[in-house]
Amino acid sequence: MKFSELSSHIFQRSTETYHETNHVDASINNPYELKSIEYYLYLKNWIDAVQWHLEDIIRNPEIDPAEALVIKRRIDKSNQDRTDLVELIDSYFLDRYKNVKVAADATINTESPAWAVDRLSILILKIYHMQQEVNRIDADETHRAQCEKKLAVLLEQHKDLSSALDQLLDDIAAGRKYMKVYKQMKMYNDPSLNPILYTKK
Repeated sequence: MKFSELSSHIFQRSTETYHETNHVDASINNPYELKSIEYYLYLKNWIDAVQWHLEDIIRNPEIDPAEALVIKRRIDKSNQDRTDLVELIDSYFLDRYKNVKVAADATINTESPAWAVDRLSILILKIYHMQQEVNRIDADETHRAQCEKKLAVLLEQHKDLSSALDQLLDDIAAGRKYMKVYKQMKMYNDPSLNPILYTKK
């Protein structure tokens, strides 16, 4: 099974399981072996699904400002968790391909494999929610038709992204490309790098 197929299967499973309760505080019951790549992929999509709905909630024009601030803080933490998890998945790829002999003319990709996996997870969520819009019985025909067109584009994007991810991994495995991972170094979450935080000391 190609890595994109494995990822998409796990992302779909996570997305569908999340929407059984459709609640941002639902417990995650990760069905995969702890610390396996499958475990991390499931966790990745679950975090994305929760954040998707937090982003919906915070856009409610009638939300209480105090509640909005709590949710904003939660989204900030979620973004950091997502970044940390992407870097962890990249560590898996680095270890997987550590013994590959890199060709002298090998090139580097614009993004690491795990960031493509990140995009794939979000894309699965977009496809799920756009399908929900296509199926909405309380929406008019124009809305459903527009969403059906958007869904077709998302499905094509999923096919292209999956192909690109698998090609990248094949190239890395063959030594035609090499991985070089840069930590995100998000400054706003670091008390020693965010001037608003370190000037408060």
